[in-house]
Order: sequence, then structure tokens, then C-alpha cells
Amino acid sequence: MNSVTPRVFIAATRQNDGKTTSSLGLLAALQKRYPRIGYIKPVGQRFVEVAEHKIDEDTVLMDSVYQLNCPLVDMSPIAVEPDFTRKYLQSSNRDALVKKIEKAFDRVAWEKDFVLCEGSGHAGVGSVFDLSNAQVAKVLKAKVVIVSRGGIGKPIDEVALNQALFEKEGVEIIGVIINKVIPEKIEFVTEFARRGLKRKGLDLLGVIPHRTILSSPSVNLILEELDAELLNSEVRLHNIVDDVVVGAMGVNNAMRFFKNGVLLITPGDREDIILAAAASTGSHKQPQLAGIVLTGGLRPSESVMKVIRGAGFPILLADQDSYEVASKVHDLTVKTRPDDTEKISVIRDLIAQYVDVGKILKAL
Repeated sequence: MNSVTPRVFIAATRQNDGKTTSSLGLLAALQKRYPRIGYIKPVGQRFVEVAEHKIDEDTVLMDSVYQLNCPLVDMSPIAVEPDFTRKYLQSSNRDALVKKIEKAFDRVAWEKDFVLCEGSGHAGVGSVFDLSNAQVAKVLKAKVVIVSRGGIGKPIDEVALNQALFEKEGVEIIGVIINKVIPEKIEFVTEFARRGLKRKGLDLLGVIPHRTILSSPSVNLILEELDAELLNSEVRLHNIVDDVVVGAMGVNNAMRFFKNGVLLITPGDREDIILAAAASTGSHKQPQLAGIVLTGGLRPSESVMKVIRGAGFPILLADQDSYEVASKVHDLTVKTRPDDTEKISVIRDLIAQYVDVGKILKAL
């Protein structure tokens, strides 16, 4: 396997700690130094069908944003399908999986100046089929950057657990990025996290402030997750939802919540609220709702549908009741998508400003 092309492996202490966000921003920062950059996510757990291949969704994101000029099947060689673990435990085939990763890396690294490797969670993920993140990093001969969530005590405790697994495999950790830190606590966390990590023999590579936009869903994501029907134009489907309000009150009280970034959830037969919302956000000078979800599968009358079709924000119709819709929206795992241009721009700026990329490269 190629052992010449520089590479780094991005791991995390838990799911949704910011590993993909960090990878997305680091690719932009690395491209300024290495024009031809490659990417691989050796083991993927969340995938989409692309030309009859199961491709990890993070791989699709990276390729869409950066046009990496490499086959998707090589950037995402192993997809952990629902029965993958059972099949592996019935007939172990680790050597075949390792060779698949090695060959995929060779193709990804072909004529590239640098390769960013993204893991799939904490160091132990994949242990059940003998390809934990620590073991994959060893296969790839890559040094590791660990991403952890904001704080001091808990992140360092979790980093220490991951550190033990990587060290067991003989994998070197370059340092740690702490993500999603309350902006007002950046200096405090930076000082004491650096001290705590130093006691573990680790460098602090950056402390990234929390940005609400990165954890807020778009109306388009909610449309897909609810399997809802869009009742009007696709314009503004990328509106970001900052707050969710259930319109279970009278129309006069509901109007207090017609604000920028609000997703209003209300039964489809509350035509008074629908009409008031459409009327109150008709001017550019007035607040603009992010969108409305009509619930219970209750389709408004045709006269109200005409108003809906002309509304300046997306209006969805969901079969579920208001409580279930609100619960699903609240529990959404928000992932950055290729068309989230505003979020991607924020991520690039955050990594460029708050992560010491030079220190990572120097360690390689």
C-alpha cells in the first residue's frame, strides 16, 4: 500500500461531535497547501445508493463540495449494511476487508498531494468486525486528530479512552480539536483544556465556537424526514429553522410567534392561522417564517390552497399529528448537506480561524 502520500485520520470521541464538520473545513484549509487532495472514509455506516453502489453520505458531501476527481466507490470502500456484522461473525473475512481498504486508498492517493481519512465515530467503532477506527488508522499508516465536544472534564475523559485504543494499536495522535464551545467560554476552555491535554501528552489543535446555524435543520431536511408533501413552490426550502412553535392557540396569540426563522406546526384545518401567517409575512419589511408544517394529513380548502401556493415560504403537509411532528423535528440529527452553502461557508471560516492546521502538517 502507498506509504508516501501524506495523510491524516480524523476521529471523534462520539457520534455527532463534529468529525465531518472538521473534515469538511480541513479539506478547504489543506487545499490551499496541497492543490490535489484526496479523501477516503474507509468504513461508512450511513450511506446512499449511487449508481447501484452504497456510498457513505459524508463521501458524497465531500465530493460534491470539492470535486475530488476520484471514484466514489474508492472513497467509500466498505458500507456497513444492516446484516454486515452478522455475516462477518458467521464467516470472518478481515484480510479481504483490509485489502479492500488498502487498494481503495492506493487509488484515492494516486497523483494526490495529500489524503484526508475520516473515521466513523470513536476509536472503538467497528471492533465487532475487527476494523475499529484505531485498527483502520493503523492499516492506513495514518496519524490521528481527535475531535471532541465542548467542555473540559468530559472531553478530556473521553479523549483518554480513545487515546488508550489508538496507543494499543501503535497509532500516534497528533492532537485534539474541541468543538461546539459556547463562544463566551472560548478563552477559558482553551486555557484549561490545553493544560489537561498536556498532562495526557496531547496537543490542543483548536477550540471551535458553537454556531447555531450548524445544528439547525433546513426546511428541506424536515420535508424529507417527515416524508411530507410540499404544497407550494420549492423556493426557500433551504430556510434554516432557528425555533419551532406549535400553533395550538388562537390566531391572535399565534401571531406573536410569526418571526424570522420560526417553523410553525399547526393542524391543517387551522385555516385562520394559515391565512394570518401568509398575510403577515407578505412584505419584505415584515418577519419571514422559515416555514409551516400542517399536520394530521388535513388538507386545507381550495380557497386557502390558493393562498398557500402564493406564500413566500414553504408550507408542508404531514400525516402525523402535531406532537409527533414536533418530536421528530426536535430529535433530528442535523448533518451538513451538499446544498447547505451557507453552512459550508461558516464551517470553512471556523476551521481556518480556530484550528492550527500548520501544527497538524508539521506533525506529519
